[in-house]
Amino acid sequence: MSRKILFLCTGNSARSVLAEALAGRLGAGRLQAYSAGSQPKGVVNPGAVRWLEANGFDPTSFRSKSWDEFAGPDAVAFDFIITVCDNAAGEVCPIWPGKPSTAHWGMPDPADAGSSEAENDAAFAETARVLTARLEQLLSLPLDELSGPALKERLAAIGAAQPETIA
Repeated sequence: MSRKILFLCTGNSARSVLAEALAGRLGAGRLQAYSAGSQPKGVVNPGAVRWLEANGFDPTSFRSKSWDEFAGPDAVAFDFIITVCDNAAGEVCPIWPGKPSTAHWGMPDPADAGSSEAENDAAFAETARVLTARLEQLLSLPLDELSGPALKERLAAIGAAQPETIA
């Protein structure tokens, strides 16, 4: 059974886009991934575009969009909603259809990593590494057996792990 997951960030231009791409690839057949932002920038960050291209993704498949696209009675019913930036975690979110399990997987914004393209690219690679490890942990869970508070607790534990300790 394929689960639907939405990654939220304020601008939906970097972390949440990488999370959408990675979840779609790693969770193929198990996860349908989406991303959105509370205040979308309207364009995917150039560092994210470079990372997507370098890792075999078609960057034109991703766009910066508002979370309003996924709110309301006719919207996709998500199984999971994960915030990946601290600003989005603190915002009042829309009412999501269904009863998704939510968690915060905060991490630094790779777009703010440095002034050079090399520093920026290294930050995007590190963000992707941490997201990959977290998604692998999510995909290792018995998702068909977990629900409610137990699932929420496991999702929170994945997000609480310090990036340097994630394999």
